[in-house]
Amino acid sequence: MAYLNDRVLDFGLDALTQEVNRLDICSDMPSDYGEATDTYSLGNKTSHSVGSPAPGDPDGRQVESAPVEEGSVTATGEARWYALSDTSNNRLLAAGQLTNQQVVTDGNEFTLTSFTIRIPAPE
Repeated sequence: MAYLNDRVLDFGLDALTQEVNRLDICSDMPSDYGEATDTYSLGNKTSHSVGSPAPGDPDGRQVESAPVEEGSVTATGEARWYALSDTSNNRLLAAGQLTNQQVVTDGNEFTLTSFTIRIPAPE
């Protein structure tokens, strides 16, 4: 069985906590910054934040993304994914499936509840 100290897991999550400044809702799973912020983006919220690393549930370490209010919808479609990016370095930091998918319409606003990003403990 492998072992990683919480400090090792936290350093990965610290990069997310310190560098993320934009959340996009996306129609498809982005694999790079361009897809996250342009190709698949249906809307975004700038100045987005993520909390500090904490014990994961059921194991590992995790961070919690802040809820979103008044996100700007920039295209019409079904938002199924989220993307967290660092716009200073044009870097996609994390992406995942939204728990509650939603149909959005260009020109409207979107909201999201907070969600967790977890690095599980090694097996």
